[in-house]
Formats: sequence, structure tokens, C-alpha cells
Amino acid sequence: MIAFLVIAGALWALGAAMKAPRNARWLMIALLYVVVLMIEVGLPEGSAPRELFGGSPAPWIITGVLVALVLAYREALRRVRLRVRPVEPATAAPGPGVLREVEVERYARHIVLREIGGPGQRRLKEASVLVVGAGGLGAPALLYLAGAGVGRLGVIDHDMVDATNLQRQVIHRDADQGSPKALSAARAITALNPYVEVRPYVRRFEEAIATELVAEYDLVLDGTDEWTTRALVNRTAVALGVPLISGAIAQWEGQVSLFDPARGTPCHACVFPKEPEPGVAPSCAEGGVLGPLPGIVGSLMAAEAVKWATGAGETLAGRLMILDALGAEARTIRIAPRADCAVCGGRGARLPAGTKLAAP
Repeated sequence: MIAFLVIAGALWALGAAMKAPRNARWLMIALLYVVVLMIEVGLPEGSAPRELFGGSPAPWIITGVLVALVLAYREALRRVRLRVRPVEPATAAPGPGVLREVEVERYARHIVLREIGGPGQRRLKEASVLVVGAGGLGAPALLYLAGAGVGRLGVIDHDMVDATNLQRQVIHRDADQGSPKALSAARAITALNPYVEVRPYVRRFEEAIATELVAEYDLVLDGTDEWTTRALVNRTAVALGVPLISGAIAQWEGQVSLFDPARGTPCHACVFPKEPEPGVAPSCAEGGVLGPLPGIVGSLMAAEAVKWATGAGETLAGRLMILDALGAEARTIRIAPRADCAVCGGRGARLPAGTKLAAP
């Protein structure tokens, strides 16, 4: 190997002295590799030329395969970048849905997915998502939506970060104690992905602002633990025809679904028409909660949002996923609109049979 490196260095220096293009110099080294491989394969064992380059073809074959894989990966990445036509230079202000070159590299693992690709990533950049609550469910959902490249993220929460939150609300840090959760979450989002626009609202989600706020977004994620707030989020989303992804957790169990009665699914009130009786669904403070559980459910909510925005796969529209972390079990059940629903009036039940449940 040392002899090869010495000869390769000499060829590179000779090419540089002759002002040969870099591609030509790499070609000379590639030819040298071919010659060495032929010597190792063709000459008998123990011959001087073969011993000069190691005496065995195996290391050279392995090296060639590894170099070929690296070059193939670089070529694939180059083709991906061409597919999404990034804006040059990276600091230029792109139009809606247009990715900077640095964003193409950032989202490369999404873009190479057949189900998302460049068009899906552009739809993510065009999307706007409001997350109600920056607590256990909102924390992982916000981080993964930011990482995924959602163009605009809104987060509304009136609460402050305290020590009891840090066991599960992973978007906040120890130094954030005493800060508004919405502002703490906004800082974490910007630190993770500066190409996402984040709008924090340090206030309670209430009737006076609900309609105006939700109307600014394409999709709503509800990660709150208050029944009155959940009901208001659902009523507002139904009235505006905005899809709602709702998650809930208690102790060791969690659930998530996509509610969109405008496109054939039940609304949240179709499935949960009444507030649970006291003690049936205790809050985290009352009954405790497994630390990783909201991370699992919140990540599922983010995954549903990405699928909804990109049109990839099948969402949980019309289905409810139930997770039992203690028993390590998960199941999905069908849910249907109720004709007597006080919120949506069974709007989804009146759609023709076979209507496709998909993002607009």
C-alpha cells in the first residue's frame, strides 16, 4: 500500500506540474489501481511485483468496492439536488416551497424516500401547522415537525416551564425553568432548524382568539390535557374545515387520531362526546405518566402530520391508534362519524361511500 501511495503521489504531482485537470489526475490514479489489481491477481504468489503491493488482491478489491460505494452515494446525492432545483446562493430568499441548497442537504433523507421525494418536501415547506400545547405531546411533535422542514410552526401555551416538566417535555432545558413554554419551545425550534418560521403565542387557547388563530394554519395538533381546551380546539377546527390531529396520554397509555369531518372522518366529539368522569382519566399530576410515553405519542402525531402534508401512505383518518406501553401492545380501531354529533352533526356520514380520505 505504501508503494501505491508513493507512486500515486508522484503521478498527482506530475499532473499538477503539467497543469492537467483534476479529473485527469484522478484518472491516472484509477489506472494505477487497475494495474496494481492486475498484478495482484495475475502474477504468482511470492513474485517481487506482487509483494511490492502487499501480496494479496483482497485488500485492493475491498478498497475498490468501498470507493465505488462512496462515489455512487455522492452521485445519487447530486442527482437529488438537481431534482429539487435549489435556489443559489443559499442566502437568497426563496419563493414559496422552493428549497435552498443547504435545505436540500438537510432534508436529503426525506427526499430520497420514494413516498416523499422533492415534491413532498416542497409541500412540507409550504405547510403551516399550529400546535396547541408545548408540553409532553407538543414537545416531541414540535421538534420533529421542525426537523422535517414544516415551513411555519405556531405554538400556543400559557404555562411556564417548571422542574416537573423536564422528565418528559424534551423541548425544554433545565435553564428554561420559569420561562413561558411557548418561548422556550420557539428557541429550541430555531436552534434546531433556522429555516422554519416559528410563531409563539404566550397565552391560553380560548374562545376570543380561537377562530382567528386556527384560520391562519393548514393543520392543527392538539397536545393539551384539559378537556375544555380540547373541546374548543375541536369545535374551531370543525367550523373552519381544518384537519385536527389529536393525541392523549395517561399513565402508561396513549392514543392518537386524525379528525377531519370535512373529508369524511368523525370529529373528536363523535368519538369522545362527554368529559370523562372524575378519576377515569387522571391528569399527569394526579396519576403520573411514563416519561417516554408522550415522546412516542407526540412522534406519532408528527408522523401523521408529515404524511398528511405530503400525501404519503395512509393516515389515521377514520382510525384511532391505542398504545399500551406497560403491556407493550398497540392496536388500531375504526371510528365513524355520529349522525347526532353536537359539533359536526355527522358531517362525514353524509359523504358518498368510498370518498378518499386525503389531504386537500
